[in-house]
Amino acid sequence: MGYHRAGFDEIVGIDNCPMPRYPFTFIETDALEYCAEHGHEFDAIHASPPCQKYGKLKYLSGDHPKLIPQVRDILIATGKPYAIENTNRAPLINPVMLTGAMFGMNILRDRLFECNFPVPFLLSPVPRSPVKMGRPIKEGDILQPVGHFSNVPYARREMEIDWMTQQELSQAIPPAYTAYIGRYLIEAIKGKL
Repeated sequence: MGYHRAGFDEIVGIDNCPMPRYPFTFIETDALEYCAEHGHEFDAIHASPPCQKYGKLKYLSGDHPKLIPQVRDILIATGKPYAIENTNRAPLINPVMLTGAMFGMNILRDRLFECNFPVPFLLSPVPRSPVKMGRPIKEGDILQPVGHFSNVPYARREMEIDWMTQQELSQAIPPAYTAYIGRYLIEAIKGKL
């Protein structure tokens, strides 16, 4: 949704799991194989490889792959502008970190973006009253990235994502993040950067 808000007309989502509420064209297939075969057909590519292995709760997440190096190699081979998104512990190269507070959201949702085009660094303001797991933080709580939301209406409102379930929200990137990245991605596509 953020890339749409930034001005992209055609957005195609690819995943090996069904996404019935995805608001744009969706292809259910292996994203790595599809990108390796068809990536050159797109103007730009955004990749969000599984983040569970890089998160704080990785010991609870089961057996998830570490795909960032493989994803990066495939994206580089396309020759297209790209962004790789993941958690703040992921092995991304020279990433830009975006947080909810940067966009006026009262959530903790730090995400890194490795881009092969310039994206300006932003300073993060202090959140109004940080929220963890969809509820306000109390004095003495330890601030952690949001893993899931117990207050789905709150999360939908803060992240401006009204079409997702609780599980989908737990994996979501707020559209404001990709709208920010998308503005610079459009400039890179036009060759202005």
